[in-house]
Formats: sequence, structure tokens, C-alpha cells
Amino acid sequence: MDSKNQFFSNTFPRKIFLIIFLIFIISILIFKNNIFESTLLLKKFGNYSMDPQLAFSNKKPTYLEFYAEWCEVCREMAPDIIQLKKDFDKDINFVFLNVDNPKWDKYVKKFDVNGIPQINIIDSNSNLLSTLTGLQDENNLKESIKVLFGNGI
Repeated sequence: MDSKNQFFSNTFPRKIFLIIFLIFIISILIFKNNIFESTLLLKKFGNYSMDPQLAFSNKKPTYLEFYAEWCEVCREMAPDIIQLKKDFDKDINFVFLNVDNPKWDKYVKKFDVNGIPQINIIDSNSNLLSTLTGLQDENNLKESIKVLFGNGI
């Protein structure tokens, strides 16, 4: 009788551990796209960006965002920003500058970046219209962009 109890007591924790482990693995597989999508988008921001020098000289308004790949708020906002780019890409330059890349230091200084994400809305004459720092919802970003067009969009 003791051997049955000992067997049960030895295998029961293993079974519980195995069940918890399987639930964890299944959760990762189910939610991996939601968990990693924003991180992957943020890593690709540089690919979506126009060269800042070109953006400031082509007489189009510019959406300029300073971000970092380690920034949780930047990650959270990434899907909304990519959607804005899709919606307004024909009318606005989109420039994304990673603050951790030293080649963008002159822009970080020029726009006095002291928190990220920092979004600068710049008109077609290179005048800074607004600066947004920190978490922004999609509607606030759209309204800031619409200012460039006098609410004509």
C-alpha cells in the first residue's frame, strides 16, 4: 500500500509540471503573433522611413518620429503608426529615427528629444507645428496630421 502512495506522490508533481508546461507552450503558439508583431514592426521602422534630408527638402509635410527598439510605448504604438503611414503616405513624408543610432544625433539635438517616442509634425515649409511625446492614441495622431491639411482630409 505504501508503494502505491509513494508512486502517486512521486508522479503527481511531474504531471502537474507537464500540464503547466504544455499550457505555457500552447499559449505562446497561440499568442505569438500578437506578442511579437509590434516588436517586429518597430525593428522595421528604419525600412519604412524616408531619408530626413530628402523629407525636409521636398516641400511635403513631414511626420518625424524618434523611437527606440527597447521602448515599450514605441512598441505599443507601432501598429497604429504603420496604419497612419498607409493612410497618409502619398501626402506626407514619414521619417523614423532610432535614437540609439549615432548617425541621427544631429536631429536628436535639433529637435530637443528628451523622451520617446517623440513625434514632430512639420509643415511643407519645414515649420514645426507640434511635438507629441509619450503614448498617443491613433485618433490624437490623426488629428495632429489633419492639421497639416487644414482638416481637408
